[in-house]
Amino acid sequence: MEKLLKIAKEVSMKLTQREETISVIESSSGGLISSSLLAQPGASAYYIGGQVVYTARSIRGVTGLRLRDLKEQNIRSSSEPFALLLGEKGAEMYSTDWCITETGAAGPSGNGYGDPAGYSCFAISGKKNISSHINTNSDNRFENMVNFSYAALELFLSNLN
Repeated sequence: MEKLLKIAKEVSMKLTQREETISVIESSSGGLISSSLLAQPGASAYYIGGQVVYTARSIRGVTGLRLRDLKEQNIRSSSEPFALLLGEKGAEMYSTDWCITETGAAGPSGNGYGDPAGYSCFAISGKKNISSHINTNSDNRFENMVNFSYAALELFLSNLN
């Protein structure tokens, strides 16, 4: 958790310096991205809101789409295109400069889409749209959640320059 809080501090300092705002839509990281950002003093200056989307119903609440609609568009949960879609919706919903998103399989088993435990896709959306993924090759649920969160924040921080 220390490394997660350390990178969140760097992100918070950058956002505060730039006077930019962020929202977070996350899944298998379980709220750790938001928690790490909110743990920083002065978070209300940059953090506008976020949610954990963990079920088909919550995904529909954010995107307005059913899983069947996503499938028809060749977009599946736990994919980079899905993470980007969530980011676009999140930035729009919260009217933020940026949105960080994450979706994957924390473990101890894989997800219904065939991804193994330890696999996650994440994206940043807003002023720049970029996505990536990670496979920790681990079935340790909590460690994966921390690593997913760190990777998402690292992607964001590296693209702020």
